[in-house]
Amino acid sequence: MSETPAGDRILTERRGHVLVITINRPEARNAFDRATAEAMHAAMDLLDQTDELFVGVITGAGGTFSAGADLKAVARGESARTPRGGFGMFARPSRKPLIAAVEGFAVGGGFELCLSCDLIVAARTAKFGLPEVRHNVVAIGGALFRLPYRIPYHLAMEMALTGEFKDAAFFHQAGLVNRVVEEGQALAAATAWAEALLVNGPTALAASKEIIFQAWNWTEAEAWREQMAVAKPALDAEDRKEGLKAFAEKRKPQWTGR
Repeated sequence: MSETPAGDRILTERRGHVLVITINRPEARNAFDRATAEAMHAAMDLLDQTDELFVGVITGAGGTFSAGADLKAVARGESARTPRGGFGMFARPSRKPLIAAVEGFAVGGGFELCLSCDLIVAARTAKFGLPEVRHNVVAIGGALFRLPYRIPYHLAMEMALTGEFKDAAFFHQAGLVNRVVEEGQALAAATAWAEALLVNGPTALAASKEIIFQAWNWTEAEAWREQMAVAKPALDAEDRKEGLKAFAEKRKPQWTGR
C-alpha cells in the first residue's frame, strides 16, 4: 500500500454540528509522524474556531484506531509534537467535547490519544495497551499521569509495567470506556452519541468540559474561583438567552454556538 499524502492523513467531515476526524494512514496502522500531528492540530483548531461545530468524533481508517508513534519517523529524528503537544492534541485537545470511536488497536500513543478525548466508544474486539516498556521506552503522552486519575491505581500500574494489551470489556469494567459495541459499529455509535449531545447548549458543553479538564490542576478553593472565568462566556452567550426563551415557549432551542 502506498504512503498516504501528507494532506490526507487527517480527514475531516462535517455532519451537521458534529466534526468527524479520521486518522488516515492505514498503511502505517494510523501511526503518527510530524505531518499527521500537524494535521490533527489543524483539525483541533477547526473544531475550536467554528461556532457551528459543537462536538468532535475521532476514529481511525482501515479498521484500527492508532498504533501510536511512527517509529520510522522517530528513527529519522522527526517529532510528532506541535504547540498542542504530542500528536497535535495530547496537552491541549479541543475545548469542545471529543468522543473516541475505537476499532482494532489503540496502543501506545494511540491509547494516549483516547485519553485525550472525553468519552470513549469501543468495539468489543478493540485492544488497548502501553507496550512502550517492552522496548525500554517511556509513555510520555499523558498516560502515566492521566490513567491513575481515571482507573484504579493498581490497574494503571499493571498497564504501565506489563505492557500487556487489554480488551474493551476490561476498560469498560474499570470505568474508562463508556460504551462497548459490536465490531464495526464504533463510529456509528459514537456519532449517534455526539448527535444526542446536540440537544444541550453548545457553549455550556464546552464550558463544562473545560472545567472538568482543568479541575485536577486546581485545589478546591481555586476551583470555586477559576470555574467562573470558564463559565462566563457560556453564561453570557446568545445561546443561554435562546435556551431560556425556548424553555418559556415550550419549544426546542435553536443553538448557534455563540
